[in-house]
Amino acid sequence: MPLQQLVEYFNDRFEHEHHSRVRTFILEDGKINGLFGPIRIGSIFLPIRHADRPEEIAGHAAQISVSTYESHQQQTFEIENLLTDAVKQPVDFESIINLDRLCRTVHMLNYLPLTHFDGVLVLEVDPRHIFGVKRDHGAYFEEVIVKCGLATHNVVISMTVNNFYSLHPARLLEGLNNYRNRGYRIALNLVSLYAAHNVRDLITKLAPDYLRINAPKPDRTATDGIAVLQALENLKALADSVAGQAILQQIERKEQAALANQAGFDLVQGGFYEVAQNGQLSITNPTQRTLTYGGLY
Repeated sequence: MPLQQLVEYFNDRFEHEHHSRVRTFILEDGKINGLFGPIRIGSIFLPIRHADRPEEIAGHAAQISVSTYESHQQQTFEIENLLTDAVKQPVDFESIINLDRLCRTVHMLNYLPLTHFDGVLVLEVDPRHIFGVKRDHGAYFEEVIVKCGLATHNVVISMTVNNFYSLHPARLLEGLNNYRNRGYRIALNLVSLYAAHNVRDLITKLAPDYLRINAPKPDRTATDGIAVLQALENLKALADSVAGQAILQQIERKEQAALANQAGFDLVQGGFYEVAQNGQLSITNPTQRTLTYGGLY
């Protein structure tokens, strides 16, 4: 199905569901953007590579690019706070679900041209969405996307776990297993090297397909290298214990890449590999703000 036809299909669905005449999705220069008020949301895909053969791409992590639409700058900061300061924001499930739906649609549609190599698409989901979404929410979306070639088993639902949300393991397990039962893979994004201590029970019960962790800062590896390596090895062992894969992300320096290999991580992501593969870093539009958020039903 041509992208323009898909855009019109989802515009019709969103218009009907929200009783609005706003056409939410825009197709320009072969890329799809979504409108959230005066904000234009696009997609950036960060390659995830095999640690032992980084020339091979295993998938992509989706981020949103945010730019103003019709020059309403204030809304940009409001939406950024909504995405990055989740714990402090009021719990408004409907708002989160609507934003997640918009982001997911944009990412999925933009990712369709990349589905030919059968890699995975990692989408970061707000934990409040996991708590608030209905069991069958978005079923019509999946039906259309699957027909276009992107199967649910190629989509990874990734949720950041911290002390606040780990207090509700039963609800998290129920919500995440709901996605798994519909064919999606599951990832947990750990907020620190030692976060697994507090959520080990959740990890064991959920058995996620992936554990994600940001690479330690170079200055930390220089001063506390042995402890850092041991912590990474423990995370790798934990992923192995539930038959999952470990991803070290945001790798920008050679010493961080070396740690990933020493600890035996399966997958890696970061600018270091893009320099190595392409000879230069990819530069995004300087007028856009890039936020680490996937968006999902």
